[in-house]
Amino acid sequence: MKEVAPMFAEARIPYGTWGSSFFPAWQMSALAEVNIGQFAGEAMNRIMGIRKVPTSVLEYLIIGSTIPWHWKFWTAPLVASCMGRRIPGYHMEQACATGLQAVISAAAEVQSGSNSVVGVLTFDRTSDSPVGVFPERRAYQRTVPLSDVWDNFGFDPATGKAMIACAGKAARKHKCDRREVDELAFHRYEQYFGAKASGFLDRILVPLDVLNIQGRFLGRIDSDVGVRQVTMGGLRAMRELDSCVTPGTQTHASDGMATLLIADKAKAVELSPRPEIDIQIVAKAEVRTLPSLMPEAPTLAVQKLLARTGLTMADMVVVKNHNPFAVNDVIFAKVFGYDWRNMNTTGCPLVWGHPQGSTLTRVIIEALEEAVSLGGGYVLIFGCAAGDIGIAAIFKVAERGDQR
Repeated sequence: MKEVAPMFAEARIPYGTWGSSFFPAWQMSALAEVNIGQFAGEAMNRIMGIRKVPTSVLEYLIIGSTIPWHWKFWTAPLVASCMGRRIPGYHMEQACATGLQAVISAAAEVQSGSNSVVGVLTFDRTSDSPVGVFPERRAYQRTVPLSDVWDNFGFDPATGKAMIACAGKAARKHKCDRREVDELAFHRYEQYFGAKASGFLDRILVPLDVLNIQGRFLGRIDSDVGVRQVTMGGLRAMRELDSCVTPGTQTHASDGMATLLIADKAKAVELSPRPEIDIQIVAKAEVRTLPSLMPEAPTLAVQKLLARTGLTMADMVVVKNHNPFAVNDVIFAKVFGYDWRNMNTTGCPLVWGHPQGSTLTRVIIEALEEAVSLGGGYVLIFGCAAGDIGIAAIFKVAERGDQR
């Protein structure tokens, strides 16, 4: 394995101290009925208990979400209280890059020496997202209502275009073929259901009960509700909404949370059930591409990242991304000459959904778990975000002598 100096020499992700809820689709589970911030805090507490990590070790909490939720003003301190801890922290967001940015921010906290164990908790509920009313003195319409999820998906104020338009425009620029896009989407579903059947997802996803304010049972979140097996014939028959984009080749809105820990070297060894596994963050890169070309931005971010580190795609043992459109993966494969069958081997957001804040966190957890099962190596994570942003990061999974 080529050696590249990590960007945070002191920070580690303790193996096996992570977990994610399942991601039920919009309005299809009890998560649509509850305060997602409160649920996320309680769920993190439950996951840490299952992983045998005492929450008393947490010194700081970084949460990430993108959709307003009740009492969001209080951010991380409130969420920490919901998990039974009175610790400080803060909230951050960058659309669908939030999950990765929260991990980077937590690693910076540890690297600075400010805290030795930082919890990362990301979540979002697209179901029943709020409608805000904004006084707008520079618009013809004095009072402007905004449905946070659907209106933002439907209109980019910087370009005047809908989100879906960026996929069609990028597909035309890169001369994507509808047949290949359909084939890729079908393969992504096969990968997800294969990982599910093998039991791989059971190592990451945690069934969670949802209770109402009286403590009564509302439902159990124990599957990615809304994900259905597709057929090639069914994908081929779907109407094209824009160039190479159909309902079957784009993701769907969903709800969920995902969590992991960042710790210094000593605490990572102490907290992990397998202390011989060493996980570091090697490097990160971001780019902003031209207007309405978001699906190509992650590819540009990976180019920048590899150029900076001197690593190549051949050095990556796991490649996984946030792909709201199948077009994202086709563009990446075309630019790098990379076989898209070799990435997202355990599933991806194209299939299991898009709760925004927690999407890339689940991607990271799945990718690191896969890398451990393969014996370690470099892990490439990348994705896109609103504003034609691309983000990419490389993690390194290695084994060291038992340091307990």
